[in-house]
Amino acid sequence: MTAALGALLSAGGTATAQNTTTEGSTAAPPPYLTQEAAYGSGTVTNGWEKVERYRDTTPGFQAAAAEGYAPDGRGNQDGVRVTYFGGVARPTSDRFLLYSAPGWNTGAKATPVLLVHGANDTADRAWANPGESGGYGCGALSCPSTGMMQYLASRGHRVFAIGFAHKQGDNLMQAQAVGDAVALIKAKLGVTQVDLVGWSKGELSTRAYVSSLKPSWGRAYAGDVRRLITLGGPNGGFDYPYAHGWAHDFSIWPECGGKINAPSPHSRMTCYGTYTAHPEFSMTPSGGYDDYPGQRQMLARWDGVYGVDQTAQDWYTTYYGGQGFYTAGDGIQPAIEAGTTYLLAGGSPDVVGIFNENRGPSDGVVFVSSALDSTGVATVGGKATVTGANHLEVGWNSASQAQVASWLA
Repeated sequence: MTAALGALLSAGGTATAQNTTTEGSTAAPPPYLTQEAAYGSGTVTNGWEKVERYRDTTPGFQAAAAEGYAPDGRGNQDGVRVTYFGGVARPTSDRFLLYSAPGWNTGAKATPVLLVHGANDTADRAWANPGESGGYGCGALSCPSTGMMQYLASRGHRVFAIGFAHKQGDNLMQAQAVGDAVALIKAKLGVTQVDLVGWSKGELSTRAYVSSLKPSWGRAYAGDVRRLITLGGPNGGFDYPYAHGWAHDFSIWPECGGKINAPSPHSRMTCYGTYTAHPEFSMTPSGGYDDYPGQRQMLARWDGVYGVDQTAQDWYTTYYGGQGFYTAGDGIQPAIEAGTTYLLAGGSPDVVGIFNENRGPSDGVVFVSSALDSTGVATVGGKATVTGANHLEVGWNSASQAQVASWLA
């Protein structure tokens, strides 16, 4: 993560706003939020009851909302999400989706829950149908067809989820969208507080919201989160793309057969004898592209703790910058310089389809010590490691679901 983001998250400060809504009485949504569309029976899939699209009309948000997309379309919205975003595959980040689970307005639990998905993901795959994208998406060879949403809803929780417009977007803009979703849930149900569950990169936007970490045009934290639960969140940052860049790039670089929507530590790479340039996949702004700002904000150096994998091709230049034998890049440091809580970590480095983090205890992507790093957290309600879950399983693993439910009780 950037120095500024890391420092403010570590500070853990919040600004509290008074909420005068009477419990149980509905209220009008904030005037800066416009509902553009609503989808229900016949359109909504994966077990959700309805999906609504909103736009935050704050002028500063709209001015900043045109984030970059990889030109080959790998970061585009897909499936039913294109319908939800009005047929737009590359929506601007001032728009977001609010998913409502069955029982969203009838569940017995007093405090509703907002689920916040991670990078290159959707609320459908992450929370309702982990198998929607097959084994790679869920991190295992066999994927369940139901997830955290159904688990919590069946236990009386009033469950919602946010769907971000940009799958790799700026965490500060996504934090504002999280605050918007919380405000809508409060207005719909007449409650004063909401519980947040942030998975992986989604943890950054939830923590940024409750820490009042915001753009100059943004709104401060409204004091309306009862409990924050993070699943595999890089609280202490991560350096996975730089520590394992060579193996990581084969899933990204098209000339090597890669298709994954993720940033590369390199701007140039040799694939099958051809030296190619792809600035659009670079972690740092390059060649007029800056498509992965949210990933850059999560970076932190772990070479001083766990070292660097020196068996990897071009390991030194990948991490520290320069021209390697097959690759060239700026290294991790320039990328870093470019930006009541419960913490759950996965403990199984066995993610299907990728090279797993092996320098220390991890979930395959994020170190356990980073996921459980509570620096700057004023009140830690609990920590847990689900030893049988990898990074892509912590949202649907049965032990993980049971732990989240116990924290939400």
